[in-house]
Amino acid sequence: MKGMDKVAPHTQQERVYARLREAILSGQFIPGRPVTLRGVAAMLGVSPMPVREALRRLTAERALELLSNRRIAVPLMTLEKLEEICDARVALETAAAERALGAIGKRELAQLRKIDDGVNRAIADHDTQSYIEGNYRFHFTLYGYGESRVTIPLIESLWLQTAPFMRLVLDRYGLTDLPDRHAQALDAIERRSSSGLRRAIELDIQEGPGGIGQAELDAVYAEAALES
Repeated sequence: MKGMDKVAPHTQQERVYARLREAILSGQFIPGRPVTLRGVAAMLGVSPMPVREALRRLTAERALELLSNRRIAVPLMTLEKLEEICDARVALETAAAERALGAIGKRELAQLRKIDDGVNRAIADHDTQSYIEGNYRFHFTLYGYGESRVTIPLIESLWLQTAPFMRLVLDRYGLTDLPDRHAQALDAIERRSSSGLRRAIELDIQEGPGGIGQAELDAVYAEAALES
C-alpha cells in the first residue's frame, strides 16, 4: 500500500494501526465478516496488545464495530448511511480542495498529473488494487497541499467507512465504466478556477459512491455472501 503511505510511524502500536488502517482502505476486510483480535494479531505477526489499541482507535473512527461476541467487523453499508457519508464528503472535500488551490504551483500540479497517470494506467489494466491506491493518493495529495489539519482527518474517517464496501463494488462491476473526474479537477487547477475544482470533486463523489443505489448495494452483498 505504498500509495497510501504517510509519515512513517515510530512505535509498534502506531505501525499496527497504520497497517490495519491501510488494510481497511484497500478493502482487505469484508463488511460484516467478523475477525478476532488474535486472528488479526496472527495476520500481522504481532502480539495482541498493540492490535487491541489499534482496533480501539479504528472503532472510535467508525471504521470497525465491536460485535456482541467480542469480535470486530467492518460495519455493513446501508443506502441511508452511504448517502449521508457522500453528502459529508462533498461538503468537506470540496472545501479542502478549494483551500489547497492557492498552494498549488507548477510542481504540485505536475505531481498530481503524475499520480493521475498511474490511476489511468490502473483503469486501463483493470488493476483494482493499484486504482484504489492511486485514487486515494490523488485526493489526499491534493487536499494535503492546503494543510487542512482539521478537515483531512474527518475526510479520512469517511473514506475508512466506505472503502471496504467500495472494494466489493469495484470487484463486482470492474473499472471499465468508472466515472473519473480527475482530469476535470486538474484542468480547473490549471485555470485557477475554484468553482471548477469544487464542481469536479463534487461530481467525482456523486458519480462514484454517490451513484450507487439499493439494487447495486443488494447485489454486491449477495455476491459477497455467496463467495464467503
